[in-house]
Amino acid sequence: MAEGAEPTRRPRVLFLTDRNILADQAFNAFSAFPDDALVRIDPEVIRKKGRVPKNGSIFFTIFQTFMTGRDAEDNPQPSFGEYPPDFFDLIVIDECHRGGATDESTWRGILEYFAPAVQVGLTATPRRRINANTYDYFGDPVYTYSLKEGINDGFLTPFRVKQIQTTLDDYVYTPDDEVIEGEIVEGKRYVEADFNKIIKIKAREQKRVEIVMREIDQSHKTLVFCATQLHALAVRDLINQIKTHPSADYCARVTADEGEIGNAHLRTFQDNEKTIPTILTTSQKLSTGVDALNIRNIVLMRPIQSMIEFKQIIGRGTRLFDGKEYFTVYDFVEAYKHFSDPEWDGDPICETCKTDPCQCEKSLCDTCKTDPCQCEKTKKECPKCQHCPCECETATCAACGSDPCQCDEPHTTMVTVKLADGKELTIKDMVDTSFWDADTGRPLSSTEFLEQLYGDLPTLFQNETELRALWSMPSTRRKLLDGLQEKGYGTAQLVELARFVEAEKSDLYDVLMHVAYTQSERVMSREERVSTHQHRILSFYTEKEQEFLQFILDQYVKSGVGELDESKLPKLIALKYDTIHDARDQLGDISRVREVFIGFQKHLCEATAA
Repeated sequence: MAEGAEPTRRPRVLFLTDRNILADQAFNAFSAFPDDALVRIDPEVIRKKGRVPKNGSIFFTIFQTFMTGRDAEDNPQPSFGEYPPDFFDLIVIDECHRGGATDESTWRGILEYFAPAVQVGLTATPRRRINANTYDYFGDPVYTYSLKEGINDGFLTPFRVKQIQTTLDDYVYTPDDEVIEGEIVEGKRYVEADFNKIIKIKAREQKRVEIVMREIDQSHKTLVFCATQLHALAVRDLINQIKTHPSADYCARVTADEGEIGNAHLRTFQDNEKTIPTILTTSQKLSTGVDALNIRNIVLMRPIQSMIEFKQIIGRGTRLFDGKEYFTVYDFVEAYKHFSDPEWDGDPICETCKTDPCQCEKSLCDTCKTDPCQCEKTKKECPKCQHCPCECETATCAACGSDPCQCDEPHTTMVTVKLADGKELTIKDMVDTSFWDADTGRPLSSTEFLEQLYGDLPTLFQNETELRALWSMPSTRRKLLDGLQEKGYGTAQLVELARFVEAEKSDLYDVLMHVAYTQSERVMSREERVSTHQHRILSFYTEKEQEFLQFILDQYVKSGVGELDESKLPKLIALKYDTIHDARDQLGDISRVREVFIGFQKHLCEATAA
């Protein structure tokens, strides 16, 4: 169009990806647009009408749909060719690190055909690899935004990591155990990568499920990543056996084998107004691109070898949602080690030469590392993604029919072992928590977190007297808590801090006092603090006021210092007296009630005599 000329039509946009779930998700996200502006390109509709849809402004489809089609003689003919090359003005390629950027992929032909359009590739995980280098096609990024920036700017949710170890993380057969199926290798140490692929022990999985259900809030939405689709089925059943919720659909499996049933469970899970299913088990399907805002827990029950997949899985929990201050990663497989990799939350490193940008001078084969290739990889690689092992994230490997791909593994019967009677009762576990560090974008160990907090506390208060004064007033206490939040010590971190010093039932004031000044080996509990100061507190008030304060103190002991925030006063009044009118009858003017509520707190925080 000539410069300055008026446009003759509305711009046309194509949203292109490689998974129907992502195309549907994007289509639904644009639901505010008029129906006649949106077009979901469906192969069935194309077949029935005999042509591709062209009436619309924003089109959504997957690469695979554009590669299907037939000519008049019923010969294969990609359907994208029915559009003129300049039909679209803008093409958005979602998850562009996958198929569209692969050199050998026929999907690249779609992008090259529509070369006149502006093409924008979106990905949280660009890759640098010889046969799948996102940068080769799209060039250097025009805009980058790190996970750390997103969290610190308030657009993404921070996280904590619970590293879980058990005494049955690996296994060596002993004669008192029973081999139910398959052939055990005596003396072999079966490690994490072997479980649920070549060996399975139900007691081991049951123990892990028990740990998860013990640690999480069972009302919080959770994703569990399993080794295979069969493993996901077993974990689903174990969760449903010990859950406290009565619904049969509390935990559901979403894998390729579940088909539309699994997709229906996923759609319901993504609905923030619905609470069932609460937990989804999966193997590969939910690792990328699936938006569910209120995910509070991610459980890793299979090794994560790929940094790209690890980033994608962590990304499932980072979506913002009201009341969601953080999410938790429960790590049974030492995936936390990825956080120490230079590639975590940074530029991708070439998997061959380990540099960024890639310094490789030859197109080395990914498998045998030679040029030309000296192996028979092409006979075994997955025809969908051209990789071996298969990197498809939607279903089983089309080459070997397994999920995950086992092209390189011998096809043998899985060994099934039943532990000797009483052995499962001896399985022990240990949980270690790491905290998000706003400065580095990486988790801190509990010790590192404590050391960092110790160094930051003097910037918020100078001594015990100042801390006591700040904590004694709801308004100054709120400012102190906000200051801690800005330094990366939010509610979740402070709760974990209390657990770390074995003070879950203590006031955060006493926890901070203990960390900063370590006056005693044990932290005073809230109940002890009330018992110590109750007589003095009540001595300043009338009998009716004492009754109200006793109720508040009971709530404080039960739930913590949050009950003493000024914003909680209306709720406390309603709980105690039902209505403001009833409260006035008992206590007098509401301004006096507020004065009592704020005033007693300075006595609660008074120093305890040695």
